[in-house]
Parts: sequence; structure tokens; C-alpha cells
Amino acid sequence: MKTEIPILGFCAWSGTGKTTLLRQLIPLLKARGLRVSAIKHAHHHFDLDQPGKDSFELRKAGAAQTVVCTRTRMAMITEFDAADEEPPLEAIVAQLDPTRADLVLVEGYKDIRFAKIELHREALEKPYLYEQDDSVIALACDHPPPEDLPIPALDLNDIDDIARFICEDFLTRR
Repeated sequence: MKTEIPILGFCAWSGTGKTTLLRQLIPLLKARGLRVSAIKHAHHHFDLDQPGKDSFELRKAGAAQTVVCTRTRMAMITEFDAADEEPPLEAIVAQLDPTRADLVLVEGYKDIRFAKIELHREALEKPYLYEQDDSVIALACDHPPPEDLPIPALDLNDIDDIARFICEDFLTRR
């Protein structure tokens, strides 16, 4: 995937802790001077609005896109009439302002080929994703990694090391 801003995904089975990891990782990357954007793919319906709020009412009235903007934050909500209208990840990344981000972290989209770190927890007893996806560039796990692992192994509980890998390995190789 060719994008102006470097993009790195985090893939894992549900319940592995992708969001928890990203919540801890983003401040560490910011402390290293990176401006980080994040994209979260959800497999279910969500609503940013609340009934009774003006933006909710405008969207429910039929607005195809609704933008809410304040002095400190902006959000755009786009309505899709059908599931096949969901834009590809590359198009979503293209909507980001490249002057405001040095790195895009993506949670989800595990079936799309782009650089990803796989998160793996032994207690979940799920198969590895890297074995079927050669775009996985590292494995972060909470157990000893497989002996024949063809990619770097990271400690899932060592957020500092994951941040180091992103800055010193991923970003410098790009």
C-alpha cells in the first residue's frame, strides 16, 4: 500500500488487547516527537452522535456528511447506504492531513496487505496470523515466540520496546 504517511497496523484476534496497546503506545511515540494518527476499523455499528444534539439531528434528517467543528476538535461523519460503500483503507489514509501526522497506526483491517505487527496472547489459544500473512513484520506476544519465527519477536508487555521497534526499525526501513 502506497501512502504519503507511513502506515502500520496492529492485527490480532478479538480480545487480544489491540486498543489497550495503542492507548499505551501513542503517548510513548508522541514523547519521541512523532505526530500519530489512528484509524480503528469496527465490524459493528457505532454512533458518535447522541440523540438531541444538533449534529445527530442533521444527520438523521438525511445529511450525507456531517461535520462538527470546534476550536479544538473536528469530526466528520459520512453515511453509507450500503456496506459496499465503505472506502478502502488507502482512501481513508488519503483523507488524513500529511502535515499533521508522521505515522498512522491502524487497528484492524487484518485481511488487507500492509505492514502490521501481530499481537498474540497464549491464553486465547488462537493460531498465529503471520503464518498466513507475509505483510506481518513482527510478532508481539506474551509468551516465548516460536523457535523458527521468520520475523522479529517483541514482548507484548514491553510497550517501550514496541515503540523502539517502530521508531528504529519500521520507520527507518520505510
